[in-house]
Amino acid sequence: MAETTPSAPVGLTRGQEEAAFYHEAALNSAWTGARLLIGVVASGLGAFVFSFFYLRSVNNYGLWYPKGFTGPQGWEGAVIVIAIVVSAVAQSLGLQQLKRGKKSSWLAMSAAALGLGAVAAVFLILQLATLPFQPGDNAFASVFVGAQVVFAVLVLATVIWQEILLMAGRQIPEISFVEQPPTFAEATVVQRFQASLSGFTLFWNFLAIAAVVLWVLFYLVH
Repeated sequence: MAETTPSAPVGLTRGQEEAAFYHEAALNSAWTGARLLIGVVASGLGAFVFSFFYLRSVNNYGLWYPKGFTGPQGWEGAVIVIAIVVSAVAQSLGLQQLKRGKKSSWLAMSAAALGLGAVAAVFLILQLATLPFQPGDNAFASVFVGAQVVFAVLVLATVIWQEILLMAGRQIPEISFVEQPPTFAEATVVQRFQASLSGFTLFWNFLAIAAVVLWVLFYLVH
């Protein structure tokens, strides 16, 4: 079902016209809000990327990543990035299924994506709780801990966001994703949900890309 404003019947009252206007604004807000959120988060994570390359290039007294320093466990980083990337792929595929009217397929893929996102969040928290170094040990440790704390909060918040959308989607009849709902009010509910889900999927894909970038920096380049 397309994410467009349903055609309003002829002879609308003033209240109905206002409802149609606010519905259109809500759809546009979902589109714009998701992209603004990506811009804000990209700026925040970009600060850590800049710090990484700046401190690594300066390397005062060789304290960026000194010899003998035990960094984060590579397998933990691999589990985190794989879980997030696979979750984002499952979420994207599920959204495509929902747009084809296959709600049950979307529910299965969305639940799998939610589970993988939760796994990533748990591993991020456990990793931070069991690090073999302190944030002030060296420059790498400071940048790593700062970036991972922020990223863990982002992943956890996104998983909660996904759970809210999953619960909301379960309340919408499957037929509403196949045929135009009989009333304007019902159609707006479906379309606003689809717009929110599309915005979430875009943001989750962005976080998957960010996870890969951070993994390359902290585990391959360092």
